[in-house]
Amino acid sequence: MAEDNRFITSTKNASDLEIENSLRPRSMSEYVGQEKIKNTLEVYIKAAKKRNDTLDHVLLYGPPGLGKTTLSHIIANEMGSQLKITSGPAIEHAADLAAIVTNLNKGDVLFIDEIHRLNKSVEEILYPAMEDFALDFIVGKGPSAKNMRLKIQPFTLIGATTRAGMITGPLRDRFGVICRLELYTPQELMIIIKRSSKILGIEIDDDACLCLASRSRGTPRLANRLLKRVRDFAEVIGEGKITKPIAEKSLALMEIDELGLDFVDRRILESIIKKFGGGPVGLDTLSAATGEDNATIEDVYEPYLLQLGFIARTPRGRVALSKAYEHLNIPISDEKKKSLEIYKTVENDENK
Repeated sequence: MAEDNRFITSTKNASDLEIENSLRPRSMSEYVGQEKIKNTLEVYIKAAKKRNDTLDHVLLYGPPGLGKTTLSHIIANEMGSQLKITSGPAIEHAADLAAIVTNLNKGDVLFIDEIHRLNKSVEEILYPAMEDFALDFIVGKGPSAKNMRLKIQPFTLIGATTRAGMITGPLRDRFGVICRLELYTPQELMIIIKRSSKILGIEIDDDACLCLASRSRGTPRLANRLLKRVRDFAEVIGEGKITKPIAEKSLALMEIDELGLDFVDRRILESIIKKFGGGPVGLDTLSAATGEDNATIEDVYEPYLLQLGFIARTPRGRVALSKAYEHLNIPISDEKKKSLEIYKTVENDENK
């Protein structure tokens, strides 16, 4: 199944582009959740403005859909600066980066999404740009080659990544502010859903709001996507207002259960339990059994299942844990349940 066609994924898809800009908060006061990050960033921003200085470079990391791009817009707005947006894969050559940073004005904010995917040669050029606001070039070849330094305007780089571990140490060390975005609570997601519903002109009651929030995997992007889709059902099979019965019926038709699992998640769990006796099963074997790509299982489906404590990664492969049996209403013997206790340590380590 193509990831772009999967509804419940937190990865951005084409349908999100229609509503994200209109729903995006413009200031820290409008931004819901991530209180520790908000509080520290507000201090750094106020201090930088008081000194009439640029904000230190910021690294934002965490699962997709939590608001890294939104936070970059807010930082630029709070600093009164222009925001330039690009991504790691889009900057293929050092010349591409040079063209971007030489066109920045003093105090501008450059946002690089998926910064862990920067080319090595591009990353080398970025180091002096971040530290000294300069670009170093080699002009000529052989003995006559000369090193030239081009000064650029002071700017703030905001890097965003879902894989902080893939960022090289030298690049990570050049960020003065490093923030990890955490998953949202259902209560925080309810606030986001209510705010979005007002902007979109959707009437929704509290019970329906909680129903959507609890199935959004702690991700605002998913919450807004569910709101938009359930609105369609409310307009066709209801009276325009989203109530709990309408929400539950809509989500059931979309095959999204009370924990936010869709049919792909359940198929992976059922394959491990029913076809391979609960595991361990290797990633290649699981991929062949489910028809899903190895990388897609590992990067897209597994993180949430690990977080729920439904599976464990072991040296011998994936193992379905007791919670997965219970959620799928699959009987589990006392002997099997006891044997799974040894994976609790693995489970806890994976969820950290």
